[in-house]
Amino acid sequence: MAAQSLDQVINLCKRRGFIFPGSEIYGGLQGTYDYGPLGVELKNNMKRLWWRYNVYERDDMEGIDTSILMNHYVWKYSGHEDTFVDPMVDCKTCQGRFRADKLDECKCLKDPKKKPGECGGELTEPRPFNMMFKTQVGPVADPESFAYLRPETAQGIFVNFSNVLVSTNRKLPFGVAQIGKSFRNEITPRNFIFRVREFEQMEIEYFVMPGTDEEIHETFIQAHIDWWVNYIGLKRENIRQYEVPAGELAHYSKRTVDLMYKYPIGWEEIEGIANRTDFDLGSHSKEQEKLGITAKVIENHHSTEKLTYFDHQTNKHIVPFVIEPSAGVDRGVLAALCEAYTEETLEKGDTRIVLKLKPALAPIKVAVLPLKKNEPRIVEKAKNIKKSLIAKGEMRAVYDDTAAIGKLYRRQDEVGTPFCVTVDFQTLEDDTVTIRDRDTMQQERIAIADLYSYVIDRI
Repeated sequence: MAAQSLDQVINLCKRRGFIFPGSEIYGGLQGTYDYGPLGVELKNNMKRLWWRYNVYERDDMEGIDTSILMNHYVWKYSGHEDTFVDPMVDCKTCQGRFRADKLDECKCLKDPKKKPGECGGELTEPRPFNMMFKTQVGPVADPESFAYLRPETAQGIFVNFSNVLVSTNRKLPFGVAQIGKSFRNEITPRNFIFRVREFEQMEIEYFVMPGTDEEIHETFIQAHIDWWVNYIGLKRENIRQYEVPAGELAHYSKRTVDLMYKYPIGWEEIEGIANRTDFDLGSHSKEQEKLGITAKVIENHHSTEKLTYFDHQTNKHIVPFVIEPSAGVDRGVLAALCEAYTEETLEKGDTRIVLKLKPALAPIKVAVLPLKKNEPRIVEKAKNIKKSLIAKGEMRAVYDDTAAIGKLYRRQDEVGTPFCVTVDFQTLEDDTVTIRDRDTMQQERIAIADLYSYVIDRI
């Protein structure tokens, strides 16, 4: 049986060291979470798989890692200062502040069983709340010495468009990929790591010739559905496309399709794939009027660059259109955990909790277990096997002798380890080990010399 509630996944994450509440010993900080020993491995594996699929396996993609702090004019001319807002209301009774368009997902501070306003309190009229975190830069406080923590990674790519273009000599179409932290001062963070104030994004800005944007947009939608299914292991029936209505589109978007995943909390966005037209490069370009771009002209523009592409066929400078797939790492991790969480009833009536993660995504690939931890020869052999697995390739293998074999199997099942290797007395005689499959619980005997290739073939 799959996870029926988010609480099942949250309890597993805390118990087994995937994710902890941020600043927990001081009562926590709402909307922040810390990734534990297993969580950081799972998260890093997801990012590596994304980078491999979108950068290494393509011939039209470059990577970048841009600053979290940027000149505040970036956010002025991108439109974020004016438009990056959510509607907020206050409750005059419980003093809570809530997102006006998400009241059904919020809880009254006075009575958590009720929704805001149901406690008999009066809600104020909605007012705009800008979600960007503002911070002081430098030792002197003046009107110009401030910056924002970036609310998205995209703008770091746009302002580096010319740098990437010149240094790589790319031709259209091409993309720039980035994985990095973003910050949003959410009014009501909720649903564990689904909506938080500090999070990571996996984002691409793919630059194309105007007129080719709609077809390329569609190819990215299908390609990224395939990635979630084939690389991360989400069931295709648990993903659906949501065509964002014209009235709900972001200020830069011509068309946006959200990929929705069926979490235990319902259908929610896991990735947005937008056609941003020429808005962003145009907004950050000088000489906007001469370029004839769709972004509105802003007086006293502070950009020093003309962010264009020179088309040798027409001998003209053009402002490329942009296709943007943008996924949240944390939402992806949550989806992978929800998808993999399984409770099975065994023959004797016991319940087995197992995370059926894709092997490439699993935090630990192999657990090496000694049958007798008091037998020095078995312990030495087991530790050497663990070292050899790590030495032969990038694989997280662990040695564990903290319980009996049966309990160790259950522990590794619960954290998603696809293979357990048991070292016993027969190993000392013929250099073979027992390897156990997580999902089937079937065991077979193989030679130590064949162990690495056995595991790699199945990962």
